[in-house]
Amino acid sequence: MDVTFWGVRGSLPCSSPDHVRYGGNTSCVSLRCGSIDLVFDAGTGIRQYGQWLSKHGTHQIALLLSHTHWDHINGFPFFSPAYDPRFNIAIYAGHLKTQGMSVKQVLESQMTAPTFPITMDTMSSTLSFTDFIAGETINLAPHVEIKTANLNHPNHATGYRVTYQGYSVCYVTDTEHQLGSINENILNLIAGADLVIYDCTYTDEEFLSRVSWGHSTWQEGVRLCRAAQAKRLAIFHHDPDHDDVFMDQVARSAEQMWSGAFVAREGMTLSFPNA
Repeated sequence: MDVTFWGVRGSLPCSSPDHVRYGGNTSCVSLRCGSIDLVFDAGTGIRQYGQWLSKHGTHQIALLLSHTHWDHINGFPFFSPAYDPRFNIAIYAGHLKTQGMSVKQVLESQMTAPTFPITMDTMSSTLSFTDFIAGETINLAPHVEIKTANLNHPNHATGYRVTYQGYSVCYVTDTEHQLGSINENILNLIAGADLVIYDCTYTDEEFLSRVSWGHSTWQEGVRLCRAAQAKRLAIFHHDPDHDDVFMDQVARSAEQMWSGAFVAREGMTLSFPNA
């Protein structure tokens, strides 16, 4: 099972000499379970993932969306496999059904005039769309178990846990914690996981002035993972204002707080069981 980070930023992409070591693309993480290709979110990082897939991937892809705020879907119109008739792309979202909307409607809406020049009808791949309710289990393929959970975020979001051949990877972004309490919903989702990719947009100090913005902190990620006895934490969804120097300090502080924590970098790949 291989995990690759194609985009690790939140809110909006950033490109400057101060954002080199960790990357500037927004959320996109791929997970290969044997011959099965999964990808979490379609931020701007999915463009590079699509280029890689065209050369190395299978033609069956499952795109699992945490939610449909722009920074998590604005790379989808630039996902080259979507325009390739060889590809079958199954798209899943767990936050829209209860709001009377569908993921197909949302993705179509961002590819309409006057804000985008072509429509989703120009995509020649085989696209399928599934709306579920966060908390349900997704039956995607034999031997691949996908559990989901509702997250605390404006307009809702979904967390995922993928288990394959005894190893579990959790993708938990975007979510806001409550001061002084552990989120039991997330705790149950990540219990004993080998890797937890968590919304660490802020520090604990920054969070105090950003309550209700829908995000969490790297310190809360450490607290959750230790309480859940998870093995490793990937600090993820970096604030665009956090440049390389800032993220270097986060990496040092996180390692001091817990040796299982590290800062996700664009282009990083982890392999299980060797991670």
